Amino acid sequence: MKKLMGWAEDYLKICTWKDMALLKFCLGSLGVLIGLQVTKQRKKPAAWIAGIIFVVTYAAVMGKFIGTILRSQDAQREEEFS
Repeated sequence: MKKLMGWAEDYLKICTWKDMALLKFCLGSLGVLIGLQVTKQRKKPAAWIAGIIFVVTYAAVMGKFIGTILRSQDAQREEEFS
């Protein structure tokens, strides 16, 4: 498992935002295909689980993104005053 994570880290170092967008579309499509296979009586629990996972991961991603924006703005302000 450590080797797999190492390979993933190496891959991410060479990825561009376009590569990441393709990966997200790929995984999103896989999620849709899996969702189409869920039986009617299990759709509601599956939707709740997916919703919770979405909210948690979206908050984590956006928190990191907003932090990056704020650090970038702080760096620009420091350059202006230097």
